[in-house]
Amino acid sequence: MKVSIKIKFSVFLAILLLLTMSILSKLVLSGITNNQKKDYETYLAQQVKIANTYIRQMYLTKSIEDRKQFLQESAQELVAQLNSINGMYTAIYDMNGKEITNSMPYNNRTDVKELLSHALKDQIAYQIVGDYAEYIAPLYNVDQIGVIKFHYSLKKNIDFYNDIKALFMKIGAVVFVFSFIGAYFYFNTFSKSIVKLKKDTLDIKSGLYNDIVPLRRNDELGELSEGIYYMSSQIEKNIKKMEEEQQKLRLAVQKLKALEKQQKTFIGNITHEFKTPLTVIKTYMDLLNIYSDDPNLLKDAKVNIVKETQRLYEMVEKILHLSSLQKYDFEFQYEKIDVKEILEEICSRMQGKAQKFNISLIKNLQSVFILGDKENLMHIFINLIDNAIKYNKVNGEIFINSYTKDKKVFIEVADTGIGIPKEAREKIFEPFYTVNKDRSKNHGGTGLGLSLVKELIEKQKGTILLLDTKEKGTTFLISFPSL
Repeated sequence: MKVSIKIKFSVFLAILLLLTMSILSKLVLSGITNNQKKDYETYLAQQVKIANTYIRQMYLTKSIEDRKQFLQESAQELVAQLNSINGMYTAIYDMNGKEITNSMPYNNRTDVKELLSHALKDQIAYQIVGDYAEYIAPLYNVDQIGVIKFHYSLKKNIDFYNDIKALFMKIGAVVFVFSFIGAYFYFNTFSKSIVKLKKDTLDIKSGLYNDIVPLRRNDELGELSEGIYYMSSQIEKNIKKMEEEQQKLRLAVQKLKALEKQQKTFIGNITHEFKTPLTVIKTYMDLLNIYSDDPNLLKDAKVNIVKETQRLYEMVEKILHLSSLQKYDFEFQYEKIDVKEILEEICSRMQGKAQKFNISLIKNLQSVFILGDKENLMHIFINLIDNAIKYNKVNGEIFINSYTKDKKVFIEVADTGIGIPKEAREKIFEPFYTVNKDRSKNHGGTGLGLSLVKELIEKQKGTILLLDTKEKGTTFLISFPSL
């Protein structure tokens, strides 16, 4: 998952400010805690010294016999004097850990056995219980004679600490908000510049060179942006030059290849296709020179010479038409045409030839409209229906359907003839290609009809397909954009 640099900057800035404020607050509050601890430890130590001073003074005023029971007898007096000085609850214990006196109410007393054990070993110890400190220290005359305990209130210290903490939180929140807003707007200019540079590089990658505008900054980001802008301009110029040169070279190569292929194919096919009818004509002319009095030969020669001459004429006409389509951007007279009307007209024209071979024309036509050239559409469908008649069987059928589907007009021309072998299906639209030479001769085929049909259909943004059929016969599917 990608995270934008703006979010990264914002999160980093927030974390940095929070971390800084937290560390600063912690250090200050820790310093306050340590100072408070040092203050009350010093204060309580002073109170212990005062207590020991009182003990020594009171001890000197006692007789030798009274000194033996000094602590037991003077404990209450000592506690009263200390209480008048510091106002703290005070307790005194003997060396056996027995409580001698305690000014604190009984219901507020806490267990100090563990602290007492340390104090009886000549050590100072204390513990914090709620908002009070239980402070225990040894009492001396010359040697340790007992233990004193002070019940010191920490409420003022705690209140002061909480007030400072609350103040820090309020001030910290205000400082955080204003610092974050100020820093955000400052760093936002950097993030916007970086995002802009990223967009520029992506535009270069996508080829959108005109969308790049340099940043107006007097720093390294501005220099980088100007460099990217200059680089994109140079790349665009170089690519345009290369594309122009490649296009020129590609067109030149295509033209040369097409011209060379056209010349070879044209010359080879014309030579081959013209040779057969000319050979037939020449043969009959030679025979007529030898057997000029033979009436049957003369009749046969007239029929075949006319037939071959007509074939040559049709071949030349189709070659010229096909050549004009391939070499020139032919001017079509586009108009709105009802496919049903034009197919009805063609079927009416071809009805006589179909009846000659006892072939039925079966129509299922819808009134659908396309934008096309009427003359060329006539030529297309006449060729297809003519082929369906030529290569059909006696008493056969031709099915002509038209319909619309997916915003396209479809025309099907199907026959019940001999069909086209699978190996010849991919070549039938090539110029001069014939499935069977004998069949072409018998029916006057030149191998140019389907090639010309395909060229005319594609010129009008259409397509033609040879469909697979389970039964014998041939089915062509033609499609044009619908109006």
